[in-house]
Amino acid sequence: MTVKRLDFSAPGFDRELESLLQWEADGGSEIEAQVAELLRAVVVSGDAALLDLTAKFDRWQPREVCDLRVSDDEIEAACRRVPSAQMDALRRAAERIRRYHEHQKQQSWSYQEADGTVLGQRVTALASAGIYVPGGKASYPSSVLMNALPAQVAGVARICMVVPSPDGDLNPLVLAAAQIAGIHEIWRIGGAQAIAALAFGTESIAKVDKIVGPGNAYVATAKRQVFGRVGLDMIAGPSEVMVVSDGSAPVNWLALDLFAQAEHDEMAQSLLISPDEAHLNAVHAEIETLLPGMERADIIRQSLAARGALIKVDNLDQAMELANRIAPEHLELAVKNPESLVEQVAHAGAIFLGAHSPEAFGDYCAGPNHVLPTSATARFASPLGVYDFQKRTSLIHCSAIAAAELGDIAASIADGEGLQAHALSALARRP
Repeated sequence: MTVKRLDFSAPGFDRELESLLQWEADGGSEIEAQVAELLRAVVVSGDAALLDLTAKFDRWQPREVCDLRVSDDEIEAACRRVPSAQMDALRRAAERIRRYHEHQKQQSWSYQEADGTVLGQRVTALASAGIYVPGGKASYPSSVLMNALPAQVAGVARICMVVPSPDGDLNPLVLAAAQIAGIHEIWRIGGAQAIAALAFGTESIAKVDKIVGPGNAYVATAKRQVFGRVGLDMIAGPSEVMVVSDGSAPVNWLALDLFAQAEHDEMAQSLLISPDEAHLNAVHAEIETLLPGMERADIIRQSLAARGALIKVDNLDQAMELANRIAPEHLELAVKNPESLVEQVAHAGAIFLGAHSPEAFGDYCAGPNHVLPTSATARFASPLGVYDFQKRTSLIHCSAIAAAELGDIAASIADGEGLQAHALSALARRP
């Protein structure tokens, strides 16, 4: 198959790279209008709209709203259908993810000034969170763990999960992951209507404070349209990996790492960067050898052809320059001494150090969250974490002595802004 070959030093490289990286986040005016109508239907008709839209889009007819709620008995039955080895893997992954996120939990703090004034910050958990779990081309129990466990560690009291159920079916692994993560409120609804239910609430589903989790273009558009009424994690684009190799890693490993990203969907992006042209040629040959045997070969082929590339650089410093320009979701440093490069990384969602640290470990069980900033948003965004489910409230307790000093400062600034009542309020606290 054909994978684009780019050369950092070649004329026109910047233009070719920008074309390769281009991805249109906007779902388009048609999707925007459709989503707005779906949101409006749920706001106006509540549960009745969810019943109608589930029948329309998921191809099964719930008789009443209780049919949309997944019962504890259904969850237990699903767990019994999951092979014991997979249940064990989910539990072990959950343990690692929970342990990692325990280190992220922020604590309240305060300090006292010499005049007796106490200033601080109170950190508390959100009251509720909604988790959207995809259920279209593939089902992702790993997404359940990665979205639910940070919320649980943060202390969120209510975690509500929504997941589409095409033809009324749910993946047992998804329900098993929900049980392991301690989620008991699960609704079999998806698409923009599920986002509407979480954001606005219905007669049966209470609205949440924050919505997390990936979805298709309709879900992403719905999240944009409800932002402000509810908190969001991020608007995720296609998944992406950038592998930097010095030629020391086995080409088999690298080809599979590129496949692992490409098999997500046709828009996923897989990039391999190396100063060793013979190494790039060998990886290219390995791609052609391995691809026919992959179960998702068609998706991988389309992804690599449309958005994949093997990029030749003069040295590893150029590779790191590219890494910071691209700001990839996943950055693999498949080199002999990855620690020598990691300090050069300014922008990346997650960094995988060394050839024994494939991105696939991060997707499932390494411990850090796999919900990461995409489409160069790693320049300003961070992985999903416990901090996303905590809020911070400032604490201000002024002493009488401080009130005199602060009153003069505040009044002077208020006068400059032309806000008389502010100035008088501040001065009134003086002894």
